[in-house]
Amino acid sequence: MDRVSPIDGDCGLLCGAACCTCEEEPSDASHSGQSDENADFSMGIYLLPGEEKMFSGNEDWLQCGSIRAEEYEFPQSWHGRVYFLRCLSAPFCERSARPLQCRFFPLAPHIDEDGALYMIYHSGELPYKCPLIEKNMPLNEDFIKASYTVWTHLIRDPLILDLVEMDSAERTEKDEPVLVLYP
Repeated sequence: MDRVSPIDGDCGLLCGAACCTCEEEPSDASHSGQSDENADFSMGIYLLPGEEKMFSGNEDWLQCGSIRAEEYEFPQSWHGRVYFLRCLSAPFCERSARPLQCRFFPLAPHIDEDGALYMIYHSGELPYKCPLIEKNMPLNEDFIKASYTVWTHLIRDPLILDLVEMDSAERTEKDEPVLVLYP
């Protein structure tokens, strides 16, 4: 995912990096980079199972935290800690160390009733407007295909598959629009 991008150039320039900057900075007490179970991660991103191993918790450009999976809306198969990251240097980040879900955005995986995997535009409510989604902007084909390839590997992990199936079922239940981009 380091070699591809949703569009030519930095899509953050279209929106002022809205996905990283639309809320106030976390309090000074939470700037330590240390894991903080009580931190506000409303504008953070949760990590996929095992992805937390890529971060030490001492990075100066992000805040790390965790919650108990059982206390939030995660698949029933998820137990223990779910880790969150929040960028402290927005709109500039360590792009080579971004979490996977940052690298995939604005795409999301979707599995239909027949078990087929698709890449779709992220659907559902966001606390900001993404011009790529709002304007249905064409995305680079290599980005879409690379995202699909990576997700075909990720869903081999039963925990990640459970998450994608849960999110897909929720979209279907809520009758959210699903704009299939690939395949």
